[in-house]
Amino acid sequence: MDLEEELKKYFGFDNFRAGQRQIVEQVLEGQDTLGILPTGAGKSICYQLPAMLMSGVTLVISPLISLMKDQVDQLEAAGISATFLNSSIDMEKANLRMQKVSAGQIKLLFVAPERFESESFNSYVQNLPIDLVAIDEAHCISQWGHDFRPSYLAFAERIKSLPKKPTLLALTATATPRVAADIQNVLDISLEKTVKTGFLRENLRFEVVKNTDKRSWLRNYLKGRDAADSGIIYCSTRKDVEELTDWLNHGKLKAGRYHAGLSEAERAQNQEDFLYDKVQIMVATNAFGMGINKSNVRFVIHYATPANIESYYQEAGRAGRDGLASDAILLWSLNDLRIRIFLIEQSEGDECHKDHEYEKLRQIQAYANTENCLQRFILRYFGDEGEDCGKCSNCVDERVLTDITVDAQKVMSCVIRMGERFGKTAVAGVLAGSSNKNLARWHFEKLSTYGIMKSNSQKSIAALIDFLTSEGYLDVTAGKFSMLSVSNAGRQVLKGEAEVKRRETLKTEKPAKDERSDFNMQLFEALRALRLEIAHESKLPPFMIFSDASLQDMTRVMPTTDDEFLEVSGVGPQKLEKYGEAFLEAISQFEMENA
Repeated sequence: MDLEEELKKYFGFDNFRAGQRQIVEQVLEGQDTLGILPTGAGKSICYQLPAMLMSGVTLVISPLISLMKDQVDQLEAAGISATFLNSSIDMEKANLRMQKVSAGQIKLLFVAPERFESESFNSYVQNLPIDLVAIDEAHCISQWGHDFRPSYLAFAERIKSLPKKPTLLALTATATPRVAADIQNVLDISLEKTVKTGFLRENLRFEVVKNTDKRSWLRNYLKGRDAADSGIIYCSTRKDVEELTDWLNHGKLKAGRYHAGLSEAERAQNQEDFLYDKVQIMVATNAFGMGINKSNVRFVIHYATPANIESYYQEAGRAGRDGLASDAILLWSLNDLRIRIFLIEQSEGDECHKDHEYEKLRQIQAYANTENCLQRFILRYFGDEGEDCGKCSNCVDERVLTDITVDAQKVMSCVIRMGERFGKTAVAGVLAGSSNKNLARWHFEKLSTYGIMKSNSQKSIAALIDFLTSEGYLDVTAGKFSMLSVSNAGRQVLKGEAEVKRRETLKTEKPAKDERSDFNMQLFEALRALRLEIAHESKLPPFMIFSDASLQDMTRVMPTTDDEFLEVSGVGPQKLEKYGEAFLEAISQFEMENA
């Protein structure tokens, strides 16, 4: 059989992409296979082509309703019979579709893993001639994956009960070595039958922008692009999506919105507007994007820090699916990190799960603080290797490398003298000679490293610690209250056997003044995060705690006492009594970290 001829016949492509042919051949030989291919590498061909060359039905396990519909629409447009079963259709339509599948009129049937919770559906598939089961987004099977879904595990057990064992094909774009091993174990797929093409996306230019006024930066970035360029901007909350969409549209930029709080009809319409270029920019939470096949997305901007590298790379990979040069940009701020920590704390997982999420979050923090190639950092995270990309914001950074070995030794010496039992804030405080009462009770002022870097701000020392952590000189324990320790590489530096070099401090231009720049945006975001935390605890809407106007005024007044706090617009004696202590402490902490 000439597979290239069949590929051309059904899908119009002359050649297979990397990994596709090997996967198709293994599947046609009845070999269970795991395919790990980057986003945009053509994973769907790996089961769609075999489906057309096999006599029976191909069952596709897909996680999202919108994803199923898009794939079925694309297949039907190519003249291939396919259908789906999910909650968007009524029982009558579902029964008609099931009858067509049983009658051999349908080649590919898409279902969600939750469908196997129905005993009637399990009875139905027992009588189908299923040749192939394709599992899309297979990382959902693994408890170590970033989108773990118990229903995937339950489905895997159900498949084993079929009267005739079908060939299994698991596909994912974001599997670390640990996740890949988990998938192999659950589905009983051998390492030899795993096809991994590498995670490199040569056409993507990665960039990290740190501690800047995000709206000013975004305005300047979008001004420099062609107005017709399509892009996705990811936010962490629905509220941020709404506010940023309104701001963009007010600035004469065509933007749509997408998050789980919208009606299904509005989400579908906004997605269609984006796909058909009626709007150029989609502002969304991570609810948007899976299965979106829009090839001309020229940029993906993460307006807030994602939860982990897997999510980031999967979402960033939605740019440049057509192979043309595209941007993947992360806007990093310390407050985003605090919000992520708060979300982990509020999650329902056990302590083991939370520790795992903290570790993933620390990897994102390391990515944001590394001065090495960003693309290479991601490849190594996924157990891959590669050369420096030569075009990310770190690779093209022309700042001079300076020897910071002495300062690095001071930090690591302090970590050891503190017993390797404290975190970044405490270590930075000791090095800066802080008089913070929480440090005083440990009598750290008696250490030889106390105040040894007092000519530096505590904020700059903390940034140095982040750098040393991202470069592997310091290790961090798991958990919310992580502790620093010196790695083997760090001990070599302490012994004088290795040097540490870092680029000179980045000098950023003052952002253009906009309608919100008359107050401290960084502190405002920190106070807003605190307000959200109190709102959850009090079961009140955040605006009932303090309005945005009050939070902005706090950044102007910078109160340190009860009397000064009463000078803030919107603060009376009752709110002072309820919330004053928490907000005064947050403002004091901010001043200390930014001294």
